[in-house]
Amino acid sequence: MKQKNEHDERRTFAIISHPDAGKTTLTEKLLLFGGAIREAGTVKGKKARRHATSDWMEIEKQRGISVTSTVLQFKYQGLRVNILDTPGHEDFSEDTYRTLTAADSAVMLIDAAKGVEPQTIKLFEVCRMRGIPIFTFINKLDRQGKEPLELLEEIEAVLGIRSCPMNWPIGMGANFQGIYNRDDCRFERFTERGVDTTDIEASDIDSPVLRDVLGEQLHEQLKEEVMLLDIAGDPFDAELVAQGQLTPVFFGSAIANFGVATFLNQFIRLAPAPGPRKTDKGPVEPESPSFSGFVFKIQANMNPAHRDRVAFIRICSGQFERGMSVNHVRTGKKIALSQPQQFFGQGREIIDEAFPGDIIGIFDPGAFRIGDTLAESGSFQFEKLPQFSPEHFARVMVKNTLKYKQFHKGLEQIAEEGAIQVFRQSNRTEDLLLGAVGQLQFQVFEYRMKAEYGAEVQLTNLPYSYARWIETSEPIDRLNYDRYSNMLVKDNDDRSVMLFENEFSIRRTADNNPGVTLHTTSFGM
Repeated sequence: MKQKNEHDERRTFAIISHPDAGKTTLTEKLLLFGGAIREAGTVKGKKARRHATSDWMEIEKQRGISVTSTVLQFKYQGLRVNILDTPGHEDFSEDTYRTLTAADSAVMLIDAAKGVEPQTIKLFEVCRMRGIPIFTFINKLDRQGKEPLELLEEIEAVLGIRSCPMNWPIGMGANFQGIYNRDDCRFERFTERGVDTTDIEASDIDSPVLRDVLGEQLHEQLKEEVMLLDIAGDPFDAELVAQGQLTPVFFGSAIANFGVATFLNQFIRLAPAPGPRKTDKGPVEPESPSFSGFVFKIQANMNPAHRDRVAFIRICSGQFERGMSVNHVRTGKKIALSQPQQFFGQGREIIDEAFPGDIIGIFDPGAFRIGDTLAESGSFQFEKLPQFSPEHFARVMVKNTLKYKQFHKGLEQIAEEGAIQVFRQSNRTEDLLLGAVGQLQFQVFEYRMKAEYGAEVQLTNLPYSYARWIETSEPIDRLNYDRYSNMLVKDNDDRSVMLFENEFSIRRTADNNPGVTLHTTSFGM
């Protein structure tokens, strides 16, 4: 198969942040400046007429939050840009964790007033574990917040990563004047409408032009702060960025359209193209002529009218061609990849080819699982995607027994997306339990079961907070554990799992069963 060397033209990245840092707004402004949309949607209340382009699910529009990852693809300056917009709310973090496996870099969004927040820390650690380069956009400079130097110190102290400001803010809040770009000495003036159409280019930071525009006091402050960065700060180092040890930092205000274009232009120049991917048989290079990829997300009912089910595939090597047959490594079967689609939120179009770095959607008749490897040749497997321990549990039943068929179909399909986990008590196959990382996932589950499958469900919360996958060579019925405070169940793959109320119960069970290993995820089992 003739392969184009097009992976160097791809930029595939995820946007991560704590809730309300402005992630959806930044995403839409990137699309706006990239020419992908003419008007950015606004995330408003239930009665809003417009909603964020990246929030396509009805419950997202009603609540004004993102609850599922979205793929947004467009061309910009000769490059193919793939944005993986992830949920910011911690209750949907597992979807975000898996989506990050498909990214080559990440944009970390920080609220200037709040600094580094808990969910940002969690997502940053996932990026660090996977060696993903991180670029930082500090948002909401048009509101009063922490001092820029304080924010840089917080990034380094809390996250343990060095920072290199690519531009520098002048003033803040009501006194916000704009940003000074360190590489070309260009000053972008801030107005209520965003960036002024007449940017000011200076020969250097001492230019009288800058002094005349900013005034003596602000100009002196800018000189002092930039001089401090030049002397004590970290210089830009592409190798350290690629290793995840240094984050380039940009300042701006997404809601005001300010600093976003500058960020986008520099980001696509600095961000990495698709690189090699680890497998159980060594790395696979994007230049490899043989197609390969992996399923990182499954989404049912993106088009409710057709009750469709889509498997999202990250292409890692070779050239994808419509209708090609590949090895489905987990099952050992050949499978034809027909009707491949590329996405823009909920919108989609049929494509004929795609390359490493691209994200495509394939109609899924129920054959795929999250983490599946697809390869044109060979039987290697990409790194497994872990299933995390739920922190909330509930017993589930259908309210109307006449809807039992719809109930089981919905339960099966939503569980295969990975947002919830289904368990059964070992001795009662119809006694179904749900596990989720966040409580809000249960509300989404209830909503989707009724809206998409016509089956109303009843959830009864259970007192457990931990799940541990059991690895033992002894029969499960010989386990020594407290049957009043713990529960033994099976997951969807018939693996034994113990549910615990607290960490003390976990330690006691481990002490009472020295030959048993309790795993926090299903990874590697």
